[in-house]
Amino acid sequence: MRILGITVPNEKRLEIGLTCVYGIGISSARKILDQVGIDHGKRAKDLTPEEENKIRTIVESMKIEGNLKREVSGNIKRLKDIKTYRGIRHLRRLPVRGQRTKTNSRTVRGNVRKTMASGKRKESKT
Repeated sequence: MRILGITVPNEKRLEIGLTCVYGIGISSARKILDQVGIDHGKRAKDLTPEEENKIRTIVESMKIEGNLKREVSGNIKRLKDIKTYRGIRHLRRLPVRGQRTKTNSRTVRGNVRKTMASGKRKESKT
């Protein structure tokens, strides 16, 4: 089954398979299946063409994939432009939602510490 150019896996349950589409999580996948009246445990390969079309129409009416990504990036750009606290955190590539930065977020800050190797030195071949 394909929705907006994304292939939904045939072997997975529909509530999990629909989450392959960016912007659809498990809760929204369950709501979609409840609207259509399909069992959550049904596989994509077992769907009839009418059921596929019903799912497709509901999903196409939602804001997903490219449109959603564009809207999110636009919101972040707006925060950066008006220089809000959250926008400045985005600019500096720091955690935005109040996480601590003293001990965590090392990779974001660029303070990556590699773990030490086994301690044995490799013998040089001379």
